[in-house]
Amino acid sequence: MGYFLITLTVGLAVLILSRYCCFNTSDSVPQMTEVWWTPGTEKLADNKVKPYRVSFSQEMLEDLKYRLKHTRDLTPPLQDVGFSYGTNTDVLRKFLDYWANDYDFRKREDYINQYPQFKTNVQGLDIHFLRVKPKNAAGKRVLPLLMLHGWPGSVIEFYKVIPMLTTARPERDFVFEVIAPSLPGFGFSSAATIRGLSSTNMAVVLKNFMLRLGFDKFYVQGGDWGAIINNDMSILFPQHVLGMHSNMCTIMNLWSMLKETFYSYLPSSISPFGDFKPRLSPKDQLIFTLRESGYFHIQATKPDTIGVALADSPAGLASYIVEKYWLITDYSKFKEDSRFEEKFTYDELIDILMMYWVPNSMTTAMRIYSEWISDHVFNMLRLPIKVPSACAQFPNEIKVHATNILKDRYLNLVRVTPMPRGGHFAALEEPKLFADDVWASIEEMEVLKKKTKEEKNEGKKSDL
Repeated sequence: MGYFLITLTVGLAVLILSRYCCFNTSDSVPQMTEVWWTPGTEKLADNKVKPYRVSFSQEMLEDLKYRLKHTRDLTPPLQDVGFSYGTNTDVLRKFLDYWANDYDFRKREDYINQYPQFKTNVQGLDIHFLRVKPKNAAGKRVLPLLMLHGWPGSVIEFYKVIPMLTTARPERDFVFEVIAPSLPGFGFSSAATIRGLSSTNMAVVLKNFMLRLGFDKFYVQGGDWGAIINNDMSILFPQHVLGMHSNMCTIMNLWSMLKETFYSYLPSSISPFGDFKPRLSPKDQLIFTLRESGYFHIQATKPDTIGVALADSPAGLASYIVEKYWLITDYSKFKEDSRFEEKFTYDELIDILMMYWVPNSMTTAMRIYSEWISDHVFNMLRLPIKVPSACAQFPNEIKVHATNILKDRYLNLVRVTPMPRGGHFAALEEPKLFADDVWASIEEMEVLKKKTKEEKNEGKKSDL
């Protein structure tokens, strides 16, 4: 008991001192400039929105199949290691065989093109995007929903949830129009030719992209990098963002992280966390982060180096990406491929690979990590988000925070939903859970918006 009291006293002292002495608590929002990301093309840019179709050329397919069928012998894994040393090559061998011999390229090309696709140039970048208008929308309000993917994802992640969001539900008076762009440098969106296109600058581009399409106000949704960009859009452009839904709500300011660590050691009877139990203890979370963040360090420092290997070898690309889909879906590192069959089909994973292989965009996609290491981005991480916000918490996400920690940053937090299952790639893994939470969350935001408007009108009347 004495040890506990000493620990509690020291911990409280550290928290108080750090809060009031060591942290810059300024809420100053940076002024972002609208950079032209491909200098020299200013006069060539076309602002029109043009239809687009993903195409698998025969020449590309023949080259890809040749590379797959001439992959060097894979080094066998050690006994009983599963994925703990990285990609299990016994699993990978079966996957590559399927890609070369059983993946129906033409059928999957049609699958990828099932939704209307377009391109338009914004700030020198050709942005590829899906735009799916609602079905059975008669008498319903149509709400624009910008959905953003992350790495190593693509718009393919949203294919299962799009019909769930664009089909009207009788119990609600609104329905969604989904706009899902490939992030700059990802998929079939072009990349910057100069340095500096960070997630924060992508937020500027994507705000202008939505304005180009005629949406002055819209909802945003995202996970992974999409969640970070949505955070930045909400901070920079609250006049345009009606509300945000995230399946990866993040708290990265040091004050909140210290509180979170301290509270996690307290008994639930006195902890502000109450009965909330993080997936990992602070110690295990640190070990997990150190063990699994090697890719982050490589991509944040030398993306073009690893990019050469991934752009040249489909086996290398598959090994690199599939291991991530396996890891952040199931943390049981000594299993082999059981979760693949439960969560993803080979076709779904190869569709995502094709979104990198066909346009040769893996190198440019990974550069988002290196551009993230900048002063203005770190400044953004500690700024509060004031637009209505909702957090869907899937249990196998990299990190899940208690509600009272989330409130440190999401000042207008209307909903936090602990999910019964699912991980980092939530829309692809658990589309119904994902879609239902988007509907419920934005309904709460719409009710809040209506209430706020009524209160303002009442205030105006009382002033007369």
